[in-house]
Amino acid sequence: MAKSFDIAVVLGSFHKKESEIMLKAAEAAAKQRDLVIRYIVRVPGSYEKPLAVKRLMRRPDIDGVVVMGIIERGETAHGRVMGQTVSDAIVQLQLEFMKPVGFGIIGPEVQPSQIAPRLEPHAVAAVEALSVMLRYEEPPH
Repeated sequence: MAKSFDIAVVLGSFHKKESEIMLKAAEAAAKQRDLVIRYIVRVPGSYEKPLAVKRLMRRPDIDGVVVMGIIERGETAHGRVMGQTVSDAIVQLQLEFMKPVGFGIIGPEVQPSQIAPRLEPHAVAAVEALSVMLRYEEPPH
């Protein structure tokens, strides 16, 4: 049997219905990959996700985090700026803590009609990426 890892999930509450669909898909994908979800953290939106991820990564009982949500296309550049800021912060957290994050944020710039077909695939892909990186071993020196 494969080694089990303890993970957490961070998701936004702004798109509540869609987030719950993503969570269900992530839970099923995690179970298939011997990942145990210990914590589910709901935050207001994407800007709050990096802080929640950092708090979870500081915990010794968490091996990695899946972060999910949606950044829709707006009338201004706000979504693009948010998407870049959040993704940059999450990459830096991975490097700081040497723990992986499965990135399942849809967007930025996603149109409302594009959201539904992406929910489950993005959630599963984020869990799969986390699973792969949890099992990745550095080559010998």
